[in-house]
Amino acid sequence: MPQPPFPQPDRARLLPENFRFGVATSAFQIEGAPTADGRSDSIWDTFCRVPGAVAAGDTGDLACDHYRRMPEDVDLLAGLGVDTYRFSVSWPRVQPGGRGPASRAGLDFYDRLVDRLLAKGVDPWLTLYHWDLPQELEDAGGWPHRDTAHRFADYAALVFDRLGDRVHAWTTLNEPWCVAMYGYADGMHAPGRRDRRAALHAVHHLLLGHGEAVRRMQEQAGPEHDFGLTLNLTPSLPATDSSEDVAAARRADGLGIRLYLDPILLGTYPEDVVSDLAEEGITLPVQDGDLDIIATSIDVLGVNYYFSERIAAGRPVREEDGPVTALGWPVTPDGLTDLLLRVSREYPAVPLVITENGGAFTDATLEEGRVCDGDRIAFLAAHIDAVAEAHVQGVDVRGYFVWTLLDNFEWAHGYGPTFGLVSVDRKTMARTPKESARWFRDFLRAQRQPQV
Repeated sequence: MPQPPFPQPDRARLLPENFRFGVATSAFQIEGAPTADGRSDSIWDTFCRVPGAVAAGDTGDLACDHYRRMPEDVDLLAGLGVDTYRFSVSWPRVQPGGRGPASRAGLDFYDRLVDRLLAKGVDPWLTLYHWDLPQELEDAGGWPHRDTAHRFADYAALVFDRLGDRVHAWTTLNEPWCVAMYGYADGMHAPGRRDRRAALHAVHHLLLGHGEAVRRMQEQAGPEHDFGLTLNLTPSLPATDSSEDVAAARRADGLGIRLYLDPILLGTYPEDVVSDLAEEGITLPVQDGDLDIIATSIDVLGVNYYFSERIAAGRPVREEDGPVTALGWPVTPDGLTDLLLRVSREYPAVPLVITENGGAFTDATLEEGRVCDGDRIAFLAAHIDAVAEAHVQGVDVRGYFVWTLLDNFEWAHGYGPTFGLVSVDRKTMARTPKESARWFRDFLRAQRQPQV
């Protein structure tokens, strides 16, 4: 069957030669093997056992069986031609219970992963925390409890001590907004708590843990190491010019973007957000010296972008027209350009990397085992173009990583939504590259050809 003419990111040729293209995953979503080599429970293992917490009663016990199939998966991503693989380390696998010495067997897995990546010519980009807090630390108070920040810094130092000789790119946290708000305020994610004050305390301690971890790793680091964190930045735009919608969008922007960027890059929490929280009777648990730690200098800021949203009277509203993903998320690539320009304009200079961008779409299985996902291809092409446009306008953006390599455990959605470039048979675990994988491979080949 002839391949249809898929869209191409025409502006990608304007990106610099050293621009990174990669794919991203996270440990709990793909590894499985929940008790192998002494791994203890994470909050997500516990949450999955709560009736009704996860769609269809799905769990991460098997996920994509990556813990056993890692060599095959590395070969898959290397075959795409990417130069970078962003993965996360499982805290309860490396440090069961969240305290004490590292598990040698747990770290051995990541040793093998890093070595195989390097042998295949792929740079490892390591994320220390992608939501899998050891359950014992949650039992002791979790992220709303200050001690968790210190435990995280200890864990970071253990991993860096083992892998820092070969891994040069280090991300502390993935999407602290989701950790705090979905996990502690809304109860949609693990640990499933609904306590807004606890959630805002979690925000501060997540950022404090980030700063402490960076400082601990910097003590051992060389000039080849880059440290940062990844934020999910969802621009909130007023649906109308009414004062109510403008105020609602300001509040959403403050809690979703500025509450994180301001302390990290400016060393202070935004005054309007602090005032808004005070009206709710919530005070951030800031102690002397905390903001200096949080504002520890970073080398890169990861940006996870999926869509921009319109806000009316405090709630998101759907656009009347325009494409959406299978999860109903609007497809808004121009918003990515605007976001990158805004960060570059409003904050001190720091290199930016798109550490996650992708979409869940309904994939069609065709004859000969092909999986056609033209909507995903169009999504990726449009967003790569959006990144290139930001670069043309002067933004220091240095990479773009697709979310994600494999159809995986998609948190509270279970295995329903498919974000992957590669399909995974839920019964056999067989991997089938989709048309988007072939498209991405061919795009990268063309991107690296000398221009004439």
